[in-house]
Amino acid sequence: MADLAEGERSGARFIIPGSPEWPTQLDQLGPRRPLGLWLQGSADLRFSCLRSVAVVGARAATAYGVHVAAQFAVGFSDSGWTVVSGGAFGIDGAAHRGSLAADSPTVVVLACGVDVTYPTGHHELFAAARDQGVVVSECPPGVHPTRARFLIRNRLIAALSRGTVVVEAALRSGALNTAGHALSLQRHLAAVPGPITSTMSAGCHRLLRERKAICVTSPEEVIELVGAIGDDLAPQSRGPAVPRDTLNETTSRVLDAIPTRGAAGPASIAVSAGVSLDAALSALGGLAAAGYIERVDKGWRTRKTPSSTYPKANETAPPRQYSSDQTDYDDLPPSPDDP
Repeated sequence: MADLAEGERSGARFIIPGSPEWPTQLDQLGPRRPLGLWLQGSADLRFSCLRSVAVVGARAATAYGVHVAAQFAVGFSDSGWTVVSGGAFGIDGAAHRGSLAADSPTVVVLACGVDVTYPTGHHELFAAARDQGVVVSECPPGVHPTRARFLIRNRLIAALSRGTVVVEAALRSGALNTAGHALSLQRHLAAVPGPITSTMSAGCHRLLRERKAICVTSPEEVIELVGAIGDDLAPQSRGPAVPRDTLNETTSRVLDAIPTRGAAGPASIAVSAGVSLDAALSALGGLAAAGYIERVDKGWRTRKTPSSTYPKANETAPPRQYSSDQTDYDDLPPSPDDP
C-alpha cells in the first residue's frame, strides 16, 4: 500500500496481468514474468508495443553507433514502429532521441523506479519520453539501480518487442545479455556490422559469425525481419543504372568485343563476341546510332567520352595575362608540396 501511495504521488500507475494496458507478450516469460509493472507517461504501453523494436548497444558508443541508432529509430518511427530501449548512455539514448525527434512514442525500460532518473544526465530525455511515450519498471518508486537489476531488466526489453537490434556491443556487453533473452524467447535478433577494427562492434560480429543474428544495414531490413510476411518487405538494393543496362545480350557482347584502342573489323568483332557476322553487323549499326562506337579507317572502336573531371581548355581563348603585382594566386597550379 505504501508503494501504491508513493506511486500515486509521483504520477505513476501500476498494472498487472489482465489489466487493459498489460502487454500480453510478457506472458511468454513464464515464471520470469513480472508480477506487475510501474508506468509513468502519456502513452499506452500495450498499444505502443504491438509494433515495436528493441534497439540496444554499448554505453561507450562510437560516433558511428550513435548515428546508426538514431537513424534506425527515425526510420522505425516513420514506419509506425515504436522503439524500446533501456535509457542508458550511448546507443540507448540515441535510439530514444531519434524516436522522439520523429514525433513517435518511445518505451524506456528502467532498472530503477520510474521516478528515479538514472543516469542523471538523461533527466530531460526521460521527461520528453514521459510526455511522448512511457517509462516502465518493475521496481517500485524510489528504488535505485544495481548491477543485478540491469541484467534482470534486460529480459523485459526483449519480451516487450517483436525483435531486437544490436547496434554496437563489445564482447562483454549488457546488450549481448538482451540478445540472449531475445533468442530464448524465439524473437528475431539482428545485428549491425561495424568496422572490424572497432572493439565496440566485436560483439555484433560474433553474433553474425555464430549465425545467431541477421545482418541488417537499414531500418527497412529490420522491419522486413520483424514485420508481417509479404507486407513489410524492404526495397531491393540495386547499383546505379547505366545506359548499357538496356542493351540485349547479343548487342552487349558485341560492344564488349570492340576495342577501346586501335580498331577491329566486323569479322574480328563477330569472332570475339561469339556471334554470327550478320548479328554483329546489325549490332554495330545500332551501337553506332546510339553513340557507343565510331567508325575509323581500320574498322570500329568505342567512342571516347570527354572527361568531366578535367575539361579540355578552350583553344580559341587567349591566354590570361597577369601583371607582376596583380597575381591571382588561386588560379596558379599548386606546388608539389601543397596538400
